[in-house]
Amino acid sequence: MTRSVLAIDAGQTGIKTRLVVDGAVVRETLLPGIRTHEPLLAQLAQVTAQLAPNTGTDVSGGITGIDTVTAGVSGLTRADADAAALLAAVAPLGVRRVLLAHDSISSFVGALGDDRGAVVASGTGVVTLGVGRERVRRVDGWGNIMGDAGSGYWIGREALEAGMRSYDGRGPETLLSGLITDRWPDIEQAYIDLQADPHRVSVVAAFAEQVAALASVDDVAADICRAAADELALSVLAALQSVGETGPDAEPHLSAIGGVFRSDRIRNRFEHRVRDAVPHIQIIAPKGNGLDGSAALAALAERHPLRAHLTIASVEHSATT
Repeated sequence: MTRSVLAIDAGQTGIKTRLVVDGAVVRETLLPGIRTHEPLLAQLAQVTAQLAPNTGTDVSGGITGIDTVTAGVSGLTRADADAAALLAAVAPLGVRRVLLAHDSISSFVGALGDDRGAVVASGTGVVTLGVGRERVRRVDGWGNIMGDAGSGYWIGREALEAGMRSYDGRGPETLLSGLITDRWPDIEQAYIDLQADPHRVSVVAAFAEQVAALASVDDVAADICRAAADELALSVLAALQSVGETGPDAEPHLSAIGGVFRSDRIRNRFEHRVRDAVPHIQIIAPKGNGLDGSAALAALAERHPLRAHLTIASVEHSATT
């Protein structure tokens, strides 16, 4: 019998999907990101419906449907972590099983698999997950208003404020002011235009790459990058300590993923701060990405500490958490 799995990695900047039929990747797709001001489950159901037609063909040439949907979702709340509700919405498409997880979990599974340690994913937002022998601890990922320290948005927001402080004479001169006028020639109108932009979160986050590029020639940009690295290291250390992976005999694994870590300046300072606190930590390249992690959720061992943090529903059973 042909089986197909639709894996979804739903972020604010983009939604990545992978269709796997009988263990073989059939298609990968990049769609627009999650709209945080709209109901989440309806968006996931829409993605599933969009990809359900003609998902693949079986050996006789017949069209297959989607059997299982696995999703790692940015900013997944308790209210939205309702696999049964999503299953009810997509069951008419032939879906029989749904697994939902916060994207910190799918990122961890994608990056470290079954290893103990921490994964910090810093892109538009940021979230850190620590996993020990028995305990799991999420750190930050509290959104751009209350958290996400060290994220692309955080860096961009700091840069915009520094540029406006420079313009006002409340702060040192900085090349960051030019980033504002390049985007909005009327600098005094910039805040109005930004607030009215429905994509303002990704617009602000997009400045992070330019801030990192200017850090070698601009002291204010360099200070922002240092502060971002320190915030990211602080989150990792808090997560590791909480799950018991900072002791003298601890050798946790750490993987740092996401666009923010493309900056050598940020990555190098981040790794230095973490190694100072946990000398035996093994910082490794990710084994895979968040989409790989979403695809692997269904195979997560029952006794793995992360299993209890999934919400699962099937047509045969009620939802479990």
